[in-house]
Amino acid sequence: MTSFHERERAFENKFAHDAEMQFKAVARRNKRLGLWAAELLGKTGEDADAYAAEVVRADFEEPGHEDVIRKLVADLGARADEATIRATMDRLLSEVKAEMLRDG
Repeated sequence: MTSFHERERAFENKFAHDAEMQFKAVARRNKRLGLWAAELLGKTGEDADAYAAEVVRADFEEPGHEDVIRKLVADLGARADEATIRATMDRLLSEVKAEMLRDG
């Protein structure tokens, strides 16, 4: 019976670890996405960092990333369309996950 409980605990620990890693990856992706958008908006330095923090906070409005997309579509206007934003989100998430795997 202990073997079953050990496997169950290991599965629970892995699930919690994976969820934490996904949360961190999405938060990092959102920060980089915010910096990308800030550059398109002509923001630099502290203004760019503050805008990136706004993008990270926008992700807490509802589950999923549609809240972030809505914010960026509204803020960027003609500077980037929704398809470009979504493609950038995907690319940045892949980059962040690869970095996290590489860095351990």
